[in-house]
Amino acid sequence: AVVSTQSGHYGRDFYKLNLRMTSTGEGPSATGSSSISANTSQISLADQFARSTEEEILIALDEIRNENDKLDKETLILTKYLKRVDPKDIQTQIKEASPVQQDVVRVHKRRSRSRTGSTERLLKLTTEQKCDIAQREHDELREEINKFKHETEKILDTHKATREEAEIRLAEMKKSSYEFNRDIVLGAKNPRTGKVIAERVTRYFEDKMRTRKALIEKLRLKNSTLKVQKKKLQLQLKQKEEMGEVLHEVDFKQLRIENNQYLEKIDERNQELLKLKHSSGNTLQVLNTYKKKLNHLTMESNRLKLEISQRNELLTKIDNETELVEKERQKAEKINANLRRQLQDYIVPEVIDYVQVRADLYELTKTMKTWERKVDIAQMELQKYQKQWLTMREHS
Repeated sequence: AVVSTQSGHYGRDFYKLNLRMTSTGEGPSATGSSSISANTSQISLADQFARSTEEEILIALDEIRNENDKLDKETLILTKYLKRVDPKDIQTQIKEASPVQQDVVRVHKRRSRSRTGSTERLLKLTTEQKCDIAQREHDELREEINKFKHETEKILDTHKATREEAEIRLAEMKKSSYEFNRDIVLGAKNPRTGKVIAERVTRYFEDKMRTRKALIEKLRLKNSTLKVQKKKLQLQLKQKEEMGEVLHEVDFKQLRIENNQYLEKIDERNQELLKLKHSSGNTLQVLNTYKKKLNHLTMESNRLKLEISQRNELLTKIDNETELVEKERQKAEKINANLRRQLQDYIVPEVIDYVQVRADLYELTKTMKTWERKVDIAQMELQKYQKQWLTMREHS
């Protein structure tokens, strides 16, 4: 919008510049009395400057700055145009111009009392030429903007495709990691040793390699078919060029419109695909949570089954111990009954009998001690005789 607005004012700015040059005596209608008019105008400007206030001087200074900015912009546009266009083309345009324009575009020579003697004045552009230059620069700038826009769109599409590919690869890696944890880390453990079974790991990687090889073969076939289609299309295009069936600008416009329509449809499909991917991602997350819950509940169920089996074993042991205790209790009851019967049949002896028995026990204990002393003495005598015997045998 800024470029179009500026380009719209370029023609008027060139026209104002010509008016200023004409009014100051620099145009094609200037005569030899230009120096006198310039001195007179300088004196009048000095008087006007002396009579002006500070605010008026500032306003005039702002106007002069604005005019200088306009001239800078015009000069910049003309410089870009001259860099881009060949000087021969400019001469051709001047020759093809009208007689009035040819009279305007002239070279004026004048003599100056300043440092240089004679200087050649610059060519003066007409309003139509200025507008033409501004319009061409505007079109060139629009083409550059469109080109830059197309390049940025291509870069953006490339980045989008790269991001989608990275998201797909990330989802595949997460899926493979989850399957590996499910099938190998958790599912391939030996319940007795707690170690991973090597055969299942080898089988898992063989299956993965088999699926990758099948995918590579599929992509290779698809690539070969696309190459064949490309060759066919190139051959058809070459045949059309040889037969003269070249597409015109209207056909290209129609194709561009159809291409835009198809791009809009592709964008809609991509949006739907993104929504479906988002919903599938949410569904996959929910599925993963439920799978985690299922694994947790399965492990809890296995733990409870193991605990139940242990409790059943403990219950059988307790039942066996209960039977043994019951048998021992029955035996103890029989013994207790016999002891009770004996206790009922027991008759307490007399006190005199008890005293007599205690006296007999005391006499027997005393006799036993005397016999123990005699035995000790006999043993000592025996050891003495054995030593003597040994010494006699040694001497003999």
